[in-house]
Amino acid sequence: MNPKLSNRVNKMATSATLAMAAKARELREEGKDIIGLSLGEPDFTIPEFVKEAAIQAIKDDYHAYTPVDGYADLKQAIITKFKRDNDLTYSPSQIVISTGAKQSLANLAMVLLNEGDEVLLPAPYWVSYSDISKVAGGVPVEIPTSIETDFKITSEALEAAITPRTKMMIYSSPCNPSGSVYSREELRALADILVKYPDIIVVSDEIYEHINFTEGHASMAQFEDMYGRTVTVNGVSKAYAMTGWRIGYIGAPEYIARACNKMQGQITSGANCIAQRATITALENPPSKIQYMVDAFKERRGMVLQLLSQIPGFKTNEPEGAFYVFPDISYYFGKALRGKEINSASDFSLYLLEEANVATVTGEAFGDANCIRISYAASETEIKEAMRRIREAVI
Repeated sequence: MNPKLSNRVNKMATSATLAMAAKARELREEGKDIIGLSLGEPDFTIPEFVKEAAIQAIKDDYHAYTPVDGYADLKQAIITKFKRDNDLTYSPSQIVISTGAKQSLANLAMVLLNEGDEVLLPAPYWVSYSDISKVAGGVPVEIPTSIETDFKITSEALEAAITPRTKMMIYSSPCNPSGSVYSREELRALADILVKYPDIIVVSDEIYEHINFTEGHASMAQFEDMYGRTVTVNGVSKAYAMTGWRIGYIGAPEYIARACNKMQGQITSGANCIAQRATITALENPPSKIQYMVDAFKERRGMVLQLLSQIPGFKTNEPEGAFYVFPDISYYFGKALRGKEINSASDFSLYLLEEANVATVTGEAFGDANCIRISYAASETEIKEAMRRIREAVI
């Protein structure tokens, strides 16, 4: 805590995923052979057709400031994508392109939350939801789940968490960190509760939409009675392996989109011009063009689950999307491993880093103190070796 800094930043937590990645980098620089299973970053290269579009944009001399809310033809590509993939209809005035979906989420918190407004977070949740809400003056309210319910909330739990101060709910499906996917029927059950509370805005984070091993993806905004109060957040980081290109976007009620445009105009202005041009091509192509990545992730999921089943004390379910498993490792709490006391998921995650040279992330950062997140966005060779090291470190 530095008194010269603002209370805002002093109270802000460091992103646990980024902190673990930084720690892993430090250990690698010291000469240690660290296998990184902490970051949510596809290990694939960007599809060639996307690279070619970016190169063409450079040749076409795209270099100037972009419109704050994004190029008009990228907006049209997003509108077409929403209709094609999600059966959602948006107009250009409802679309805002940002520097990554994280900025989209930050914009929404800043334009919608006042001091003391409560934000419902079905737990586990992505690490930044909580602190983004706090920076905007909001109060995170966790709705706990368990591995037995596939980390999904029930309508009863949702209603029990709602108070007169509730302003927003943020959830992801497929979920980071659990990989859980809400079916259309499950979302409808939640919507049946939410329609009774018309002042609550729902933020549906669908960044992992295409990395989905179920029969289909469902969006809250698909329900007519929720469309006008749901913001759909998406981007190209995960499905297209374009993490460093930093393009996210929203489809939102027009008044919210206009407010986000206003906020963004004072913070970053428009997103990168070359990345926007490449994103047009990415979204104009059918999802089948990236199915090879999804197929590989599904194979790795089976491999990870099979290998984890051979490690005592790891309790798993079968995630239906994204590229994470979220095992319950509370079996180890109160035990000593190689002379080190394990009393929390953070202790266990640090132990794996120091003793097995495998980087994971504590579930405490995601609102679940019993679990750790393991990313299988890594090669099969790395996954097999990481699981071998973990097993060796705990038996």
